[in-house]
Amino acid sequence: MNQYRIAAVVGSLRKDSLNRKLATALAKLAPAEFSFHPVRIDDLPLYDQDDDNVQAESVKRLKQDIVSAQGLLFVTPEYNRSIPGVLKNAIDHASRPYGQSVWAGKPAGVLGVSIGANGTAMAQQHLRNILAYLDVPTLGQPEAFVQMRDGLFDADGNIGETSRDFLQNWMEHYVAWVSKHAC
Repeated sequence: MNQYRIAAVVGSLRKDSLNRKLATALAKLAPAEFSFHPVRIDDLPLYDQDDDNVQAESVKRLKQDIVSAQGLLFVTPEYNRSIPGVLKNAIDHASRPYGQSVWAGKPAGVLGVSIGANGTAMAQQHLRNILAYLDVPTLGQPEAFVQMRDGLFDADGNIGETSRDFLQNWMEHYVAWVSKHAC
């Protein structure tokens, strides 16, 4: 049986982030051969091409976290109809210097949760455009634009009963996607 290490990239720094909570709860729906590892992005300097040849230790750590993974899970909020700057900053760091992206070929899943009715649809679309350019094969269906409502999480922080079937279905598709595309 293959083991899959998944780099979980949450696009929020907020202590009580709904998206971090979703990433943690979602990981519990995966089969045992999938292990999810949070990727730290809160200590990265702002990307500056002048630093490509002398990267900060936090950037080296980020890149190693991606290299050691067989798959990627992006769980992001939506800020002003796009992805948060901290997520774009992390993506830029790990894709540089030009021609040395660590993202390429890593199968990914994208989802997010928001209090708005559209979930994180626009942020996910922008993220998918970025990932396509970086040669990251990204699960297209099913999409998961999750709205934060009572019952999304149970008292223990797990996916609640009202959303479990939908998110379990998403996870099954994600697992199949990563299993098919992992290098």
